[in-house]
Amino acid sequence: MFRFLARLVGLWFVAMALVALVIDGTKTIAASAWVATPLGQYWYDFAPASLNTAQAAVQRHVAPFLWDPVIQTLLTAPVWASFAPLGFILLWMGERRWFRRRRASPI
Repeated sequence: MFRFLARLVGLWFVAMALVALVIDGTKTIAASAWVATPLGQYWYDFAPASLNTAQAAVQRHVAPFLWDPVIQTLLTAPVWASFAPLGFILLWMGERRWFRRRRASPI
């Protein structure tokens, strides 16, 4: 069950990264300059209230220093650079040989 969920979510993240890369690529071609939309911009466009709520929750309940250097760095990274590595890690974890048990040697 875990392998299936890991592969499903991993494929979903890789697909989102690919779509974001294509969108940024078309914007780059149209503008004749490098354009990379950050993850925080997409999050703010879709649900600005949840971004503010997440910031308040992390700073209040988890650790205030976690928001500034760690999460803001992730939010300023392009979407494709954020989701592609996470998707590939999940796909790697969902492989069959990852969970295959080794047989004990008769020695």
